[in-house]
Amino acid sequence: MTFDLARAGAPWRIGVDVGGTNTDAVVMRGREVVFGCKTQTTGDVTSGVRQALSQVMAGAHLAPQDVAAVMIGTTQFTNAIVERRRLAPVGLLRLALPATRGVPPGAGWPTDLLAAVSLRAHLLGGGHEFDGREIAPLDEAGVMAAGRALAEAGVADVAIAGAFSFLNDTHERRAEALLREALPQARITLASRIGRVGLLERENAAVLNASLGPLGLQVVAAFEQALADSGIRAPFYLTQNDGTLLAADDAARLPILTVASGPANSMRGAAFLSGLKDAVVVDIGGTTTDVGMLKAGFPRQAGVAVEVGGARTNFRMPDVLSIGLGGGSLVAPDGSAVGPQSVGWRIAEAALVFGGDTLTASDIAVAAGSATLGDPARVEKLPDALVHTVQQRMREMVAAAVERMRTSPDPVPVLLVGGGSLLLGGRLDGHDLRLPPHHGVANAVGAAMAQVSGASDRVVRLADTTREAAIATVREDAVQAALRAGAEASTIELLDCEDVPLSYLPGQATRIRVRVVGNLAAMGVSE
Repeated sequence: MTFDLARAGAPWRIGVDVGGTNTDAVVMRGREVVFGCKTQTTGDVTSGVRQALSQVMAGAHLAPQDVAAVMIGTTQFTNAIVERRRLAPVGLLRLALPATRGVPPGAGWPTDLLAAVSLRAHLLGGGHEFDGREIAPLDEAGVMAAGRALAEAGVADVAIAGAFSFLNDTHERRAEALLREALPQARITLASRIGRVGLLERENAAVLNASLGPLGLQVVAAFEQALADSGIRAPFYLTQNDGTLLAADDAARLPILTVASGPANSMRGAAFLSGLKDAVVVDIGGTTTDVGMLKAGFPRQAGVAVEVGGARTNFRMPDVLSIGLGGGSLVAPDGSAVGPQSVGWRIAEAALVFGGDTLTASDIAVAAGSATLGDPARVEKLPDALVHTVQQRMREMVAAAVERMRTSPDPVPVLLVGGGSLLLGGRLDGHDLRLPPHHGVANAVGAAMAQVSGASDRVVRLADTTREAAIATVREDAVQAALRAGAEASTIELLDCEDVPLSYLPGQATRIRVRVVGNLAAMGVSE
C-alpha cells in the first residue's frame, strides 16, 4: 500500500492532535509536511485548538480559505473514561432473554466506573442466534415500559444490545423506534454499530459510548467553534482508534470510536514519515510511553478483548503497551526509580530546568546533553553517575517494552517519535533506532494523512456456501462501509482478512473479518 495521498497541486490539509499536555498541529500538502508546531492544551479545548491553528497557518503562510480539510485526534474521551468524569447516566436494554440471564450487565466492571455511569439495565426478550433465528420475539411491551422508567429517571443516553445483533440488527432497530416514543430526545447507541462478536463486550462498548453522549456533542462543537474562529470553512474529521477517519457528525454520535486514537495517529505518522510499513513504534509523551507494532503501515490490531477504563470491549483497537515513562516522569533522588508518577502538564513549572524543585526525566536528558530545554545551568550539579544511571534505566524500560511487543526474533527497526523522544539520547541498545523527520509531531502528521476504512465481521455457515464466496461477501460489506464513510472507490484496498473456524457451532460456522482502506474522496486525490 502506498501512502502517496496526492500529487502536485494537492489540496492543503491540517492535522491536529489534542493531547493531555500539548496540542500538536501540522500543515501538509501531498507528502510534504509544510510546517508543524506545539502549543499547550487548554481546559476549554477551543482556545488551545484555535491557538494551534493560528500558529500553524501563520508558519505555513496558509490562508483559511485554502484549507481543504482538517483532521483532529483527541484524548478527551479516553481521559473522561479513565478519570471517571463527565460521564452521563446510562440506560441499557439487553435483548437476549431467556438467554444471558446469568451474567448481569456491568459484570466485571470496576465499581467506580459503574457508579460514574449510574447504569440502569433492563433485560428483555429478543435477540438472535448466529444463523439469524430468533432467540425469542422482541418484548415490545417491555421496551416501552423500560422507556417510561428511564424517562421518569431523567436518563437521556441509552444503549441497546441484542444477541448476535452485528449479524441481525432487526430487534435493536425496532427497539430504538419504540424507545423514541417514550424518549423522543434520547441519544441512543445501537451495539451493532460499534462492537463485534461477543455480546458482553459489544454491550460494554455501547454503554461506554452512551455515557460519552453529552461530551461528544460538546467536544465536536468546541472543534467546530475553533475552526470557525480561525476562518476555516472546510469539513473536519476525527481520527478513530484504527488510524482512520470519522466524519465529525459520526464522531459526535460514536465518540467511543476515537478512544486510543492518539497512539494510532503516532504510529500512522511514524509509518508515513519513515516510509516503513513494518516496524516497532515508540511514542514518548509527557507522562507515558506507548509501544506498538506497524503491520502494512497500520497499527497491529489487538486480537483479544481490550479493556477501556476497566471494562472489556471488542471494537477495533491498536495493540499498544503503555509504560509510565515520559518527559514529566518523576526521578528518585538516588536514581532507583523513574515514573510512573509524573508532573504531567505542570512540567513547565515543576521541572528543575524550568525553575521548579522536582527532578524529572527531562532534567536528566538536559543534564546528559540529549536535550536543550529551559536553563541547563540548573542541572549542571547533578552527579554524572546519577545522570548515567537514570538514562540507562530509561533505555532499559523502553527496550523491555519493545521486546514484549515483538512477535518474531527477526530484526525490526524501532521508530522513535513524540515530544519525549529526547529522553533516550538517540540510543536503544540492541535495536536499530531511527528518528523520522518531524518525529516530534508524528501524531499530528498521522491525523493529517489518515485515510478512510471499512470493516465487516461476520459468522457464516460454510455448509451453505464456499469459503471464497463467503469471503467475497464479507469483503463487499467492508467496501460498502468504506464508501459510506467517504472513501474514494478507486482507491479502496484490502488491508487484512482472516477467517477462523468456530468448531463449537454447527454448519461449519466460520468467523470472517475483513478490513479495507481508501483515500478520502472529499480531498479529491487518487493513488
